[in-house]
Order: sequence, then C-alpha cells, then structure tokens
Amino acid sequence: MNRSDAQPSAGRALATLQLTAISDLDTLDFDTIIDVRSPAEFAEDHVPGAINLPVLSNEERARVGTIYKQVSAFDARKLGAALVARNAAAHLEGPLAGLKGGWRPLVYCWRGGQRSGSFGAILAQVGWRVTLLSGGYKSWRRLVVDAVQEAPVASPVVVLDGYTGSAKTEVLLAAAAQGAQVIDLEGLANHRGSLFGAMPGGQPSQKAFEGRIARALSRLDPARPVLVEAESSRVGNVAVPRRLWAAMCAAPRVRLAVPRAVRADYTARSYAEALAAPGRLAETIGLLRRLYSADTIAEWLRLAEAGEHAELAEALMAVHYDPRYARQRARHPTPESREIAVPRLSPDDLPEIARKVIAVAEL
Repeated sequence: MNRSDAQPSAGRALATLQLTAISDLDTLDFDTIIDVRSPAEFAEDHVPGAINLPVLSNEERARVGTIYKQVSAFDARKLGAALVARNAAAHLEGPLAGLKGGWRPLVYCWRGGQRSGSFGAILAQVGWRVTLLSGGYKSWRRLVVDAVQEAPVASPVVVLDGYTGSAKTEVLLAAAAQGAQVIDLEGLANHRGSLFGAMPGGQPSQKAFEGRIARALSRLDPARPVLVEAESSRVGNVAVPRRLWAAMCAAPRVRLAVPRAVRADYTARSYAEALAAPGRLAETIGLLRRLYSADTIAEWLRLAEAGEHAELAEALMAVHYDPRYARQRARHPTPESREIAVPRLSPDDLPEIARKVIAVAEL
C-alpha cells in the first residue's frame, strides 16, 4: 500500500493511496470509504465497506457520456462539472452535514479521475483530510482478478463432501467456530446451492462474489489446510473462480456418509421457512418438469400439498439430487477420500462431526 501527496487545494492537500494487495484493505484507517460512481456501478460491485455518494446519477452519467461522444469533450466536462457540484452540495447538506473537522475519507471513482478528484477537492476545501484511491475501483478489481483467476490458492484445499442434506454448510461453520480455516462459498454467494437455495437479499454480482472470495483467500494461513464445501462450478447464479475451482477439483475429500432418511429429515427442518412460503414449493418443483415424467412431478406436488416435506425431500434425493451428485463426482475424481459415518444430524451432533472433520483434514 503506497501513499503520496497530490497537488494542494485551497483547503487541505489531497493525498493519494495505491492498493498493492487485497490484504491492504484490512489495514486502512479511514473513517469512511466513499464510492462516488453512479448507483448502478456501485450496485454491481464496489470496494468492500464503501458507501455510495454518487456525484452523477445513472441518468446523468448516461447524459454526460452521450454529449461526450456526440457533441464534444468540452461540453461534456462543463455539464459534468455543474452536475457534480450540485450533487456534492446535496451530500454536504445531507449525509455529511454532521461530520466534524477530524473526519478522514478515502474517495474513489471508476479509475481515480475526474469524479473522485472533483468531489475530493470540494471536501478538502471544507477542511477535511481527503485521500483519493489511485486507480479507483479498477485498481481494486485488478487485484481481485489476479487473486482469483491467476494466483494459486495459498493453503492446501480439503473439500467437505456429502450428498444433499448432509449438513455440510453447518458442519463447515461448526469447524470454523473450532478454529479451522474455512471458505464458506454458499455464505459468500448468499445461496444454498440447490433448487430451494435462494436466500433473502438475493445474490451478489459475479464481480462482488469474486471480491468476497479474494478477501477470504487473502486471510488464509498457507501453513494450514482450508476446508471448502463441495459445490458445482456455480453456486446459484454465480461461478466459482477458475483457480479455486481447479484446486477444489484436485483436492482430497472428507465425505459425510449420512443415511438418506436422516438427510431428508434434516433438509425438511433446515428449509422449513422456505418450504412454508405459499406457492414457492410448487413453483420450484415445476422447474423440473422438463427432466421428469408427468407422473413423477404430480407425486412430488402431492407430497408438497400434503405438507409431507421429509417424504418429498427423500423422493427428490432418490430421483434427482443423489444421481446428479454421483455423476458430478464421476466427472471429477479426486486423489484421495476419507469417509466419516454420520448416523444423526441433530444440532447437538454438529460440533462432534466438525471435530472429526478437522482431525481428518489436518492429517
């Protein structure tokens, strides 16, 4: 992480900071990280922890861009300056109004250019100690791409495997609570990785998902293994980055061997809220119509309507989930695998299962 002073304004000097590693983000000592890009740009992805104070709205940014291409750069800059000043005034009178003189923001835009420089200069005129992120969001994104697409995973990867309903995510989290290194892909993707896996809040964009993974990778101790739950190459609508996916495919596995009936009961309990949502269960089953016969779909809908969720889960496992999982395993054979017999999946059983997983993973 490199710092330097930029040209002074009439108020305080504008400093610049350059991120040189993902881990730099954990050492920043600013009061607020401000992303001045448009709301649409911010929503797709942003530096973790940043707030959005746009100096151009989505519509204003499009308007300035059109004038730049169709009229002239001068006219676009003139309009942009007026809009930035107007929006900056709204921020000063709104969310920034109560801040004291010692407040220290880090400000960035797309690539550390006019938007962040203009807004930073206005804040510096007030008297705040403003730092601009050199290279803007693009500098952060470049570090993320290098981390997840180019650099090898630093720690030895061990995959926690098991058929659907084996409580892999809960065991993974229990292992983390006991001090194990883990990467919770479903947590980072905000999705349970199945037909019924959608979670409140929706999923992050692909770029944001990769940023979350990059931060998790940057915090690993290379001397210790990292546990990752077995997933397909996609978790909901986002894809596992290339380097991590390759490491997972080649990694040894710890398999939870859980009877199907136990898995079905566990699934019915853990998905109780989603299963209770009116119409959601039938809608999700309907997504499988192109794969299975009308009689099979009708039976699953009957079980759903009757509230026989454990029976439905077991039927789906027997016909849909377990065969798909077996095919996926066959496509990605692993160098070694250890199995842990799990006869029960009550909440009280999870810490002991996690302890066994950690012991096997660290052999």
